[in-house]
Amino acid sequence: MQVLDPEVEKRQLLKEYRNLLKALRPNLEPGDKKQIREAFAMALEAHTGMRRKSGELFIFHPLAVANICAKEIGLGKTAIICALLHDVVEDTDITLEDIESKFGPTVSNIIDGLTKIAGVVGKTTSLQAENFRKILLTLADDVRVILIKLADRLHNMRTLEAMSRNNQLKIASETLVLFAPLAHRLGLYSIKSELEDLSLKYTEPLVYKEITQKLQQSKIQRNKFIRKFIEPIQDSLNDAKVSYDIKGRPKSIYSIYNKMKKQNIPFEEVYDLFAIRIIVNSPLELEKADCWKVYSIVTDVYRPNPERLRDWISVPKGNGYESLHTTVMGPQGKWVETQIRSVRMDDIAEKGYAAHWKYKDEASNADTNLEEWIKKNKGTA
Repeated sequence: MQVLDPEVEKRQLLKEYRNLLKALRPNLEPGDKKQIREAFAMALEAHTGMRRKSGELFIFHPLAVANICAKEIGLGKTAIICALLHDVVEDTDITLEDIESKFGPTVSNIIDGLTKIAGVVGKTTSLQAENFRKILLTLADDVRVILIKLADRLHNMRTLEAMSRNNQLKIASETLVLFAPLAHRLGLYSIKSELEDLSLKYTEPLVYKEITQKLQQSKIQRNKFIRKFIEPIQDSLNDAKVSYDIKGRPKSIYSIYNKMKKQNIPFEEVYDLFAIRIIVNSPLELEKADCWKVYSIVTDVYRPNPERLRDWISVPKGNGYESLHTTVMGPQGKWVETQIRSVRMDDIAEKGYAAHWKYKDEASNADTNLEEWIKKNKGTA
């Protein structure tokens, strides 16, 4: 356990707090900053003297969770206040009544939900993903409870190295079985992938290390192939005056591991180690037409596999995911998965519905599309 110099800790804390305000700045209303500062001050005082297993001050944890909520999920002021205070009722003398009197009933209800969930998680190993989701959706009247809980778990996974081996295995297994499917259900693909990868790092460390090293070793060769693959597509898109962004993205370590396991093949035989993503900059009314236009251009350049076309633009997935996926024959006879989507679709694919249905605190706006969607999916989520 390493304890830093108090002055260094203070500077780091200030830096993280400023990062949080910076991430929130575009969405802050007058008076919001003051409330966030009050929540931070309450958490700071409540957790005084407490340290994590790593030796760092405990307050860094709720601050990191708040940063994940702001930057990676796109949540607003109320969720940030709750993230800062998410452990105070469980771990300190502060009560829900104290929180309600200072921040109102919405904040205290969300923190109540988070405290109840903390009572369920880790108490039983026999929970299955389906039941877990149903329990969470029953405990959580407000979907922000679940989103903050996912941010909490993500930070715990990012800092898992400080835990004992037994705890690492227990938390990583639980994350893989319960939390990654939950993130997937909410359309939080980036978080889902990171949770899976981090779980694998602790449950199968040798496999994780091997795949990571092999991805690193083949990186130069892979990047060269990607450049060669996208060049003629870029030329055609530019000729057609399409506004776009194109990138090659490596598949997650966990998805590569899954493929090796399911197909019983070594790393070297996994052909789709990466996907090409074309993000089209289109107004809402032209999104679908522009994505199909790009599909037409890509399949004029490279021969598609008709069995591998996935159209989630005409009929989006249940969690809101929209994208066109096709697999085409690239250079050297290699099949390459190509994903086509708009900027808005990409935002939803990365951050889930929270990317678009930002929460408002006025009662008249409580019935947002996101909350409607969660209620609608309670039976199946």
